[in-house]
Amino acid sequence: METTPELKLDYPCHWEYKLVLSSEHNVTTIVQEILEERIHEIRKSQNSTKGNYTSYTLQVLVHNADDRKTLFHLLKQHQSIKFVL
Repeated sequence: METTPELKLDYPCHWEYKLVLSSEHNVTTIVQEILEERIHEIRKSQNSTKGNYTSYTLQVLVHNADDRKTLFHLLKQHQSIKFVL
């Protein structure tokens, strides 16, 4: 079985997550619930063909690998977020 190599990053660093949400949800409110007071930036990427989903790029300062992975899991677990990349 092949293992995935660990990323070699210099922390702290800015990390980007791609979020896909149903267009009816407010990404700003959802991200604020998860990140609370952490400084972040959200940029709209694109809408799905039928307009049902919208993707966003979330950029946030991560302090170490555990912080980066924890944020990924928190975003992934939110009921309103369909996908996190």
